[in-house]
Amino acid sequence: MFWLPLVWVALPHLSGWAQSAPVSEHALKSALFFKLPLFVYRADEARDRPLAVCLLGGAAFASPFEKLAQASIDGRPVAFARLASVNDAARCDFVFIAQAESGPIDQLVKRLAAMPAVSVSDVPGFAQAGGMVELAMGGQGSPVSILINRKAARTQNIEFNAQLLRLAKVVEP
Repeated sequence: MFWLPLVWVALPHLSGWAQSAPVSEHALKSALFFKLPLFVYRADEARDRPLAVCLLGGAAFASPFEKLAQASIDGRPVAFARLASVNDAARCDFVFIAQAESGPIDQLVKRLAAMPAVSVSDVPGFAQAGGMVELAMGGQGSPVSILINRKAARTQNIEFNAQLLRLAKVVEP
């Protein structure tokens, strides 16, 4: 049930999809990803520039990301980019790594750990392996679970809003 408040916040952005068909897994995960910046704090954040939001792989996420990137986030314009490799994530504030493009999870997390981006993925075990946020498929009655690895985030001076932490499952590897 912890995902419900975030989904209600995300629903206005999904209205175009909801009128014609049920909301897809990719659309729901995309909406949650685009709401994360509202619940993330970093001391070094430069608010005088667009928020750099990136996608690695996941062709099914491209359309929802492009649509959601047209709106501002917390009063900041969004600069959306599709990445060719995880090495390009260094220029992102938030990066989503789609399950289909992930490769070996240990190598992926190791490469992301040195980058200042908030790392988010739907790769099973991503948060447990050292990624910051995992959007996992939930069980019946809960379409998406949010898993957070606070230790991984703290290494980049990233903190999460208490409201999000109450709704998510905190993973400590």
